[in-house]
Amino acid sequence: MSEPDLKDEIESAPERLASVIARRRRLIHLVAMTFSFSILALSVVVLVRAFATIRWWDLRIAIEATGWDQIALAGLFTAISYLSLTGYDALALRQLSLRVPYGQTALASFTSYAVSFTLGFPLITAGTVRYWIYSQSGLSAGKVASLTIVAGITFWLGMGLVIGVSLIADPVGLADINHLKIWLNVLIGLCVVASILCWLIWVSRARRRIRVQGMSLELPGFWLTAGQMTLGVIDLCAAAGTLYALLPHGVAMHFLDFAGTYAFACLLGIASNAPGGLGAFEMTMLNSTPTPSPEGMIASLLMFRVIYYLIPFVLAMALLGAHEIMRRWASLRADMSAGDD
Repeated sequence: MSEPDLKDEIESAPERLASVIARRRRLIHLVAMTFSFSILALSVVVLVRAFATIRWWDLRIAIEATGWDQIALAGLFTAISYLSLTGYDALALRQLSLRVPYGQTALASFTSYAVSFTLGFPLITAGTVRYWIYSQSGLSAGKVASLTIVAGITFWLGMGLVIGVSLIADPVGLADINHLKIWLNVLIGLCVVASILCWLIWVSRARRRIRVQGMSLELPGFWLTAGQMTLGVIDLCAAAGTLYALLPHGVAMHFLDFAGTYAFACLLGIASNAPGGLGAFEMTMLNSTPTPSPEGMIASLLMFRVIYYLIPFVLAMALLGAHEIMRRWASLRADMSAGDD
């Protein structure tokens, strides 16, 4: 190869590399979209068949059979879950060395999660709500994006730990969901737990940084990571407890087994890209929870959607409206005071 040809080859190398990376990203995106659509389509088929066999009168009876003590307990677990979600943001802010009053942190966290859980598209909905509130404390869009990433790590650490422990503790029950061999479920569970332990050791030995969408982000160390894992487990178990409290009487299923099933259903719901995992979540719970009748389980799932998703969403919208009214009123009073001076 001549020297001019070699020079052209070297100069065009970055462009060819960028083209290869772009093609791979498009391929990965296409595969992910196909996978999500497949899960969503399967969920729709299963749910349509399930609803075609139920008797609506029995569904009404199942809803009315739910005691107020069950509803109150479900509300308590919902409050614990959303309270732990505020800890996601609090830990992320500490990692980023940002000082924001807890009241504002709780408002931003609760409203962003309540809105994104119901409407879906969390990067857009939750990110918009977070930025709107945190920007009032001087946080830039980049800082809010970094906060969102750290909070996301908290969720996935908790999710992974619950699923890993459940696969080890109850490989038979989860085999009915994923249709894998029992020994393979145990192996996957051990690998998941081992991966989390390796992550914990890795971030403990030195300061670690990752690059996400061009941003350099320092990962939390040992204690903050341990706090993330604890919060993630509390959040997921409290959310599972909400549905567990609403189950019809006569369901013989230990909470640990149920929590693992719930986490796996959430995972499929996330993979489907549907708002709140709608469809895929219900499909998984219907086919994996032993209940006396399908009407009883559907009634529990409907009430779960109302208590864990709809009510917090309505409350979040009310809080956002009240916050904006108070902010504008404070601004108006400041302007009036300045005018009097």
